[in-house]
Amino acid sequence: MHDWTAHLEAQGGQPRDALHWQFPDDAHQADDASALVPLTHLAVLECRGADAARFLQGQTSANVEHANGTLAPLTVFCTPKGRVLANAELLKVAPEHYWLVLHASLVAPLKQQLDKYAPFYKMTLAARDDLVLLGVVGDTSIAATWPSTAWHMAHDNASVVVRHPGPQPRWLVALPADQAETQWAALTAELALNGTDLWLRADIAAGLAWLTQAHSDSYLPQMINWEALGGISFRKGCYTGQEVVARAHFRGQVKRRLGVARLAGDTPPVLGSEIRDAQEKRVGEVCQAETDPSGTGCQLLIVISTAVADDEPLQVEGRELTRAPLPYPLERLDPETLAAASEPAQA
Repeated sequence: MHDWTAHLEAQGGQPRDALHWQFPDDAHQADDASALVPLTHLAVLECRGADAARFLQGQTSANVEHANGTLAPLTVFCTPKGRVLANAELLKVAPEHYWLVLHASLVAPLKQQLDKYAPFYKMTLAARDDLVLLGVVGDTSIAATWPSTAWHMAHDNASVVVRHPGPQPRWLVALPADQAETQWAALTAELALNGTDLWLRADIAAGLAWLTQAHSDSYLPQMINWEALGGISFRKGCYTGQEVVARAHFRGQVKRRLGVARLAGDTPPVLGSEIRDAQEKRVGEVCQAETDPSGTGCQLLIVISTAVADDEPLQVEGRELTRAPLPYPLERLDPETLAAASEPAQA
């Protein structure tokens, strides 16, 4: 990945930190602009071999059969107590060959966890550091034949394109590093460069939380609305943590939920910062935060008590917090329904 870092620097990019990049014109581009974004905060863990599907079926909340090369379902990996170790998107890129797209900080910890069980199966796990992930946001002629439905994918022998939800059309493109510069050049002919923050704000607007290593083992899947996004199959067989996850759903025991909010001030709060009500009682925490391009506030994902009313006065670090509506209904989205409605596979 060193060569890719050099390429981003040659394009005027600068690392904001170890995983996020920014470009000189970022501040002048609104969130509804069309853009090309390096998705350096995401990465791929590969599961490959004759037993890959069977192995994943026993570890993940998705029904692996739904990952059919057309639908790329969301999923989680849990502890025996049902807490999320990592959330991911599951892509079938070839027979007996799967990619998990997840936050880069969780690839190594998840691999270490899964390696405990891998020796009992005919399959291998590998961090695909040779892949580059790009984000395409907005209208572009290049995307004319790409999937038009969220969580659907198209692929060829080398690259994969997956549609993600958001206020603008957007796609994640994963391809070998040695092909990335050519694809980058083709895309920049139509799209302006933008930093990782643009993609992260689109995730916030979509009510989509990609957990980091700092969040690992903190939430039940329902606390990040994963069942409302179709990321939990309640009809498949057992997987690690399944009993707790199912009990929380059927008994209605989820007391905290993911929400969208806006915070006064242009400095993002530290992840995990406490949300307090008018009586200074802690009622939740910040899950993700990005500065609004207007510079007048911050866009947030929060995990907050379900007992708190939407219009209740709230604050973080003494700054006013205003809640916003989720872009999807807070009810179970049946992944079996999604699978049945999958678009025909695309070449």
